[in-house]
Amino acid sequence: MARVLMPLPAQDFDPSEAAVSWLVLTKAGHAVRFATPDGRPAAADDMMLTGRGLDPWGAIPLLRNWPAIGLLMRANHEARRAYAEMMADPNYLAPLRWDAVDAAAFDGLLLPGGHRARGMREYLESEILQNLVAGCFDEQKPVAAICHGVLLAARSISQRTGRPVLRGYRTTALTWAFENSAWSVARFTRFWDPNYYRTYLERRGQPRGFMSVQQEVTRALARPDDFHDVPKDDPNYRRKTSGLVRDSMDDATPAFVVRDRHYVSARWPGDIHTFAKTFAGMLK
Repeated sequence: MARVLMPLPAQDFDPSEAAVSWLVLTKAGHAVRFATPDGRPAAADDMMLTGRGLDPWGAIPLLRNWPAIGLLMRANHEARRAYAEMMADPNYLAPLRWDAVDAAAFDGLLLPGGHRARGMREYLESEILQNLVAGCFDEQKPVAAICHGVLLAARSISQRTGRPVLRGYRTTALTWAFENSAWSVARFTRFWDPNYYRTYLERRGQPRGFMSVQQEVTRALARPDDFHDVPKDDPNYRRKTSGLVRDSMDDATPAFVVRDRHYVSARWPGDIHTFAKTFAGMLK
């Protein structure tokens, strides 16, 4: 049995990426502990759980309770069920504080993502977490990062080399194609708050997509080619890149996961089962 640490922000993490990972790891016999900024249980992005607020009428108090597009955009049934089970886990209800984590007590680190700037920026910009990630890479402990969790890894600087810990590794992350697609949809469905899916926006003079997850992660790598996306000759290319199909415990064909030595990465919740199963196997 391996001991895995899953740090979370106080709010707005992606429920699929955290809960399905927790479920897969615990079923594989591993122990998962959580850590939050203040040692209180974290709360996932409520819109990703309910779908409420993701429709053009989502800002209207009564009508927002009748989601339509939101039902397609939210976490699927399996992920919502896993989230409910995770919330009852004693380890989830009694997380560590970020600043009280003893990295030596853990055998592996899992970094979920989430896109809502309100809660995710504290997580992505935390020097405490960046130092934790860097220490795990320097010690070559198993590390798993998905979606914006890869961005946290990309911002972590090795104390041994003084460079980003992902320098010299192959990785994937939330692609600009996925991020831009969700952003485009939100400009219609959440016209009063069109940037819900963009954690960071470009500043004046920066090209479109410059502050996307893919572009920032790529800037931390040794070579642009070290950022991997689905090759066009993949026999399941359309299933992997449509953004409409998610993997499951029994079907990995929609998933795209990149493993490089003790590090594994994935793009979005649609990869989560394959990602978590890969990480669980690395911990044996």
